[in-house]
Order: sequence, then structure tokens, then C-alpha cells
Amino acid sequence: MSLSDILHYLRIGGFTLAFLLLASVVALGVAIERLIALWGVSEHSRALGDTVHKHLLRGDVAAARTATERSDAAVADIFLAGFDRFERTRGACDGVDSAVERERAQVGLRLRRNLWILATIGSLTPFVGLFGTVAGIMKSFKDLGLDVSAGGTGGTGAVMTGISEALVATAVGILVAVQAMAFYNYFQARLSRVLVELRLLGDEFVELLRERPINPPSTTASTATSPAPVETRPQPEA
Repeated sequence: MSLSDILHYLRIGGFTLAFLLLASVVALGVAIERLIALWGVSEHSRALGDTVHKHLLRGDVAAARTATERSDAAVADIFLAGFDRFERTRGACDGVDSAVERERAQVGLRLRRNLWILATIGSLTPFVGLFGTVAGIMKSFKDLGLDVSAGGTGGTGAVMTGISEALVATAVGILVAVQAMAFYNYFQARLSRVLVELRLLGDEFVELLRERPINPPSTTASTATSPAPVETRPQPEA
């Protein structure tokens, strides 16, 4: 299809076809934005989880929190919520699991942001295209009626041409819907795996926080000092 044909169909489609092309661009933009936002989420979360778990296995809660505060991984907010609850309960771990679960739900909502746009475009664009087609067919029959009333031949060739041009709106609407739903299903499947990993990391974090050693070993090696030998001097003879 040449550029002139595309411009011709754009002129014939009018507002409907312009709306469908705009929806296609929006869907592509949302897909790129979500792809960037989700890039490396699982890898960064697993790396932070390994670091925090190593500190908690030694009972070093302060080092685990420091590592969490320095990270920008998605699971960092979940760990911080658990640490905050842990500090408020003075190490009793009461309610830590519920705090972690609430923050995990918040993180899931942030990761799903803008996906509703893809779902909306995928469900609406076929109907928008169908509306454009119906409007185009109605226009073709109207033109045919005017031609007949004006004494024209009213040939079916002009009507068929108008109908074929009107069907372009339906075709474009279906293509845009396929594009949007393909993106949506991909991100849904990917987010399902990410959320499962975040849940597992959060559950393991709560378990290690509860089962941590109470008295962590000191990081500095202590050296045992033996008492210095007492020097005995010979007593002078009387």
C-alpha cells in the first residue's frame, strides 16, 4: 500500500480512523513505558533479597535495613514496611507479616499502573471501527439515493467502492485491538510471575526476621588476653 493510498483512506475514514490511529500510538507508548518500568524488577529484587537474608541469618538487623534503604528494587519497600513494624513492636515481630502483605499489595498496584489503558483500547477499538464502517455504509447509500433522485444511473460500482472504503475502519479497529490485547496479556503474564516472586521474598523475609539469632556474633574478632607472668625475684639471704 502506497503513501497515497494511506492518505486516501485517512481522508475517507475521517475522525474514526484518526481516533483508531491515535489509540494505536497510545497503546504502543504505554507498552514501552511499562517495559522500561518492569525492566530488571525480578533480578534486582532477588539480589536485594539475598543480601538481606544473609544479614538476617547472622542476626544483623541494622545491616539488613541499611542495605534495603540503599536499594531501589521493588521489594525494598516491602522490606522497609516490615522493618518499620519490627521497630515499633520493639523486636516482637507482631504484625510484621500483615505490614509486609499490605505493602506488597501497594507495590503490585504500582506495577500494574496504566495497564487498564491497554485493556480499554483492546475492548473499545473494534466497536469504534464498526461504528466507522456503519457510518461509511450509510453515507454510501445516502449518496446513491441522491444520485438516483437527481436522475443518475445509481450504479452499484460507486456503492461498492464506498462500502469497501468504509470497511477499512473495521479492519484498523481490529488490528489496534489485537495490538493492545497482545501487550496487555504479555504484561499480565509477566506481572503474575513478578508478584509471586515478591510474595515468596516477603514470606522468607518474615520467617528470617522471626528466627534470627537473638545475640548476633560480633563483627570484630576478640582476642583472649592471658595474664602477664609475675616475675619472681630471689630473696636476699639473711
